[in-house]
Amino acid sequence: MDRRRRVPRTDAVLADPRLEGMAERLGRGVVKDAVGRAQERVRRGEIEPEDVADAALAALPAHAATIRPVINMTGVLLHTNLGRAPLSAAAVDAAVAAAGATDVEFDLATGVRARRGRGAMEALARAVPAAEAVHVVNNNAAALVLVATVLAAGREIVISRGELVEIGDGFRIPDLLVSTGARLREVGTTNRTSLADYRDAVGPDTGFVLKVHPSNFRVEGFTGSVEVAELTGLGVPVVSDIGSGLLEREPLLPDEPDAASALKAGADLVTASGDKLLGGPQAGLLLGRRDLVERCRRHPLARALRVDKLTLAALEATLRGPATPVHRALHADPAVLHRRARAMAEAMAAAGIEAKAVPSQATVGGGGAPGVTLPSAAVSLPEGLAAPLRTGDLPVVGRVEGGRLLLDLRTLPPDRDGEVVKTVIAVSG
Repeated sequence: MDRRRRVPRTDAVLADPRLEGMAERLGRGVVKDAVGRAQERVRRGEIEPEDVADAALAALPAHAATIRPVINMTGVLLHTNLGRAPLSAAAVDAAVAAAGATDVEFDLATGVRARRGRGAMEALARAVPAAEAVHVVNNNAAALVLVATVLAAGREIVISRGELVEIGDGFRIPDLLVSTGARLREVGTTNRTSLADYRDAVGPDTGFVLKVHPSNFRVEGFTGSVEVAELTGLGVPVVSDIGSGLLEREPLLPDEPDAASALKAGADLVTASGDKLLGGPQAGLLLGRRDLVERCRRHPLARALRVDKLTLAALEATLRGPATPVHRALHADPAVLHRRARAMAEAMAAAGIEAKAVPSQATVGGGGAPGVTLPSAAVSLPEGLAAPLRTGDLPVVGRVEGGRLLLDLRTLPPDRDGEVVKTVIAVSG
């Protein structure tokens, strides 16, 4: 019999109770596509007609979205391509709870409208008491755009040439600022800028002085820059873009600026990221003088840059909740990491895999703490396992170095060690 005539009808396959249930969870279109692919396998002679429903069911994704969970073992704590900061369990729970109808902008006691995300704002204000007021937008670039629009549209922003940085994927701070209608007044040189350079540039047309932390590179040698405290006497607002989102000093990263210190030094506004060292969801934090924050909050552009209820919930839980995965990874004990790496390597070797524990160096990443390395440990595997691990049912992403695949333990929560061992053994078989 012609095999093409034996391909079961789509509606008949979709009537399978198991597929009907999956259509309720994933969407009919997703299930129908899987059925179509299974029918094509029948036409190619790869499976029997009666196996179409089973094949379609096996091919269905775990989620309706195409974004897949990944195990980050690159040794980069804030890997931009892997979504930067992993959320804490508390933040995930908060986001799930906020997925339905919420009181995000409603006062249940009075039955009237309330300030949007007031819980998150209160948590942020409590975390940075040096700030008179706070506001949140959808990322740090948005915070900087909002500030530039409010304070300097049609005016000048004074900035050091050494701080005209590119923030990734071709986006550059100068282009971002100019897009608001502001003009840049560049001062100093790439490697050296003095207070006199700023003083000579400031005038009646100055909107503010911008201090940008070069968070993804370092300039060494014959260098000079001006700190926030020195800029505060110029008679214009000082905006400090600290970038990576530290709210207070971190002893392990002594050169990384933090919001509290910048405000205490006299910065009028501080902008920062929420999904980097803070360890929360993508967000732009705006902290500082009450009058300036309020002007930004009430500007029409703020509406276009506002965050959704899921972000507000996750941010509040990050600020109020337990230590984040980023904090735990940053403070992981190297000796413990080595013990874990040895145990994992031994389990893999027992399954016939060429695995060994080796010292490693992890980094912060995500535009934070450039040049800083963190002592770590990794499981060293044959380079040929890199692709199978990346493309498996549960992708594990490491880094290839010296012809070997290194799975760095600093970016892996301890409770997932066994899961990674099983995954490596499975793809090696």
